[in-house]
Amino acid sequence: SGRNRESASNLKMAMKVPFKKNFKHSDVRQALFDIGQGMNYSEPMQIDLPPEEANDNANLEEYPIVENPTIPDLESYANSYTGQAKILRLMYIADHCTVLRKDALKLAIAHIENTYNTHAYKVCHDKLAEALGGERPDADTPVFNSVWYDTQSKKAALKLEKLDSDLKNHKANSIKESIRRGQEDLAEHHLDCGNYHDALKAFSRARDYCISSKHIVDMCLNVIKVSIYLKNWTHVLTYFTKAEAHSPPVESLTKLECASALAEMALQRYKQAALHFLRANIDHSNFPDIMTPSNVATYGTLCALATFNREELQNEVISSSSFKLFLEQEPALREVATNFFKSKYDTALKILEDIKDNLLLDMYLAPHVNSLYAQIRSRALIQYFRSYSSADLRIMASAFNTTVSDLQLELIPLIQKGQISARINSEELILKEHVIDERVVTFETTREQGREYQRLVKVEVMRALAIKHGICVTKDSEERKGLFSGNSVPEEE
Repeated sequence: SGRNRESASNLKMAMKVPFKKNFKHSDVRQALFDIGQGMNYSEPMQIDLPPEEANDNANLEEYPIVENPTIPDLESYANSYTGQAKILRLMYIADHCTVLRKDALKLAIAHIENTYNTHAYKVCHDKLAEALGGERPDADTPVFNSVWYDTQSKKAALKLEKLDSDLKNHKANSIKESIRRGQEDLAEHHLDCGNYHDALKAFSRARDYCISSKHIVDMCLNVIKVSIYLKNWTHVLTYFTKAEAHSPPVESLTKLECASALAEMALQRYKQAALHFLRANIDHSNFPDIMTPSNVATYGTLCALATFNREELQNEVISSSSFKLFLEQEPALREVATNFFKSKYDTALKILEDIKDNLLLDMYLAPHVNSLYAQIRSRALIQYFRSYSSADLRIMASAFNTTVSDLQLELIPLIQKGQISARINSEELILKEHVIDERVVTFETTREQGREYQRLVKVEVMRALAIKHGICVTKDSEERKGLFSGNSVPEEE
C-alpha cells in the first residue's frame, strides 16, 4: 500500500547515517529514533548507554589536582566505606591528589583483592606503576599478581555460570521468591565483578517477582545504589519515588532520603538536597556502601548554608535535635554554621577555605564545591548588608577578606538581580541602601489604573452609541450561513 511504501522510504532515509570518524552513542540513538519514526513506532528504540553518557554530571567542569590535602588518616577514611564505594572513592582520590595517589592505590588494590573486580585490579596497578615512574618500589608496594588475576577471572566466570543455571531452574519451577533471590544473587555477583550495568539490569528484573512492599523497597534501594555508582541521578530519583509509594520502614527511609538528596545535589538543586538530608535519622544512617554520617553532615550543611535564610538555618540545622547529632561528626562545619548564623562571616568563610581541599577529594561533592562556596559567600554579603542602611566598602572588604575593587565586582550582580537593594558610591566607597518611596509607587500605580479605567469607559460608551444609532451589521440566519459556508448570497431585487 501507499503507507507501506512511505514507511519503507522513511526507513531507507533514516538509515542513511553519515559516517563519522569519532562516532558517538548519541548518533546511534538518533539513528534508531529515526528508524522507529519511519516504521511508525510510537516510541524511539532504547539502547543502553555507557557510563560516560549515562552520567548526569558529564557537563560539569573538571577540577584541579589537590596539592595540600589535610586528611589525617587515609586508611581510617577508607575503612569508613565498604564494597564498591570504597574502591570508587579511593580511585577518585588517586586521580585527584598527587600526594595521596600511591597510598590510595595501595589501599584500593588491597580491597579489590577480596573481590572479583579484575578490571579495577589491573587499572589500579597500571596507575600505581605510572605514579612510581622510575622509582624503586617500597617493600609494602603490591606487585601485580597474574596468578590471582587469572584465578579470579576463572572463578568469576564459573560462579556466573552457576548463578545463571540456578536462575533458569528457578524460572522453570515458577517460584517467584526463588526467582527474585536468584536475580539478586546474580546482580550482587555482577556488582562484585564491577559490572555495574549488568548489576543494574539484574536488580531491575527482580521487580517482576516481588511479592510484598518490603521486596519492592529493597529492589528500589538496590537499583538506587548501583545508579549512584553510575551517577545516573534521574534514575535515582525515579526509584526513590517508587519506593516512597510503598511506605518504607524508618531504616530504609533514611537511606532513601540521603540517596535522593545526593541526586538533588548532583543536579544542582541544593535547597531540595538540604531538605532531604535534614530528614535523615542518625540511628539508621549506617550505609557505608554509599555514604557515612559524616558525609550527610557535610553535604547537608553546605547545601543549607548556600540556600537557607537565617531563620531556616537556625531552626532546621543549628537547633535541629536530629541533625545536631550529624554535626557532631563534623565539628568544623558545626562551627561554620554557628558563626554564619551569628554574622561572623570572616570566621565562617576562613574555616570553609581551610577545609576546601578535603571537600575537593569527595567524588560527589567536588563538582559542586565552587558553586556552593560562591552561593554561600553571596548569601553572607546579602545578610551582612541587611542590618545597615549604608556600609563602608573598606570595612566590608576587610570583613570578607578581599579588596574593595573585588568586593564591588561581587556586589554588582547581586544589586542587578535585586538581591541587595542598594547603590555603590565609588567615590566615597560607600554602599548605600536604595530606598523605594512607597507613596510614589502607590501614586504611579493608581494613575496607571485610572488611565486603564478611562480607556474601558470610552470603549463601553462607543459601543452603547453604536447600538443606539443602529450602527451595526445585521444579517439573517441564511445570510450568515452563506457567509460562513463560502456561498454567495443573491441580492434582493
